[in-house]
Amino acid sequence: MNPPLPEVALLGRSNVGKSTLLNAVLGRKLAKVSGSPGKTRMLNVFHVPRTTHQGFYFLDLPGYGYARVSKTERVAFRHLLAHIVERVRLAGAVWLLDLRHDPSADDRDMHELLGSANVRVLAALTKADKLPRGQRLTRARELQETLRLDDDQVVITSAETGDGIGELKEAIEGLIRKATE
Repeated sequence: MNPPLPEVALLGRSNVGKSTLLNAVLGRKLAKVSGSPGKTRMLNVFHVPRTTHQGFYFLDLPGYGYARVSKTERVAFRHLLAHIVERVRLAGAVWLLDLRHDPSADDRDMHELLGSANVRVLAALTKADKLPRGQRLTRARELQETLRLDDDQVVITSAETGDGIGELKEAIEGLIRKATE
């Protein structure tokens, strides 16, 4: 049975800051933050209440690209992801990418999968606080061009400083609005 609320998938490589960003967006610490990558090993679902509607579900997926994950776990992740991108109530995905690094082969595979499944994508470029302000826009533009993303699909964020969190919340609301129209 499908849940009655829209869903937004949260995904990205291990160590990109998914749990930290999720907590920043939610405004409270629900997701466990760990200093070592690959700690999220299963799908976590968070109900996010909204003021105008019942809310939506954040589907927090395990990070991909972590070398210490077994072949069995990689296969299980691919099956989980294939199921998620085909869900009827999936409004879109918040895809986290580290602003400091070029997309990996795993990131490119994820981009291809999301595109082939026609999933609406918001690219949250994380860890902006780790770069000087002057480099942030340049790096964001490079990633946007590399991945062929539109301006409204890219949000520069820092969970540490709060930069871009409000903009990301608005963009997520836009995903949900488009999906429920």
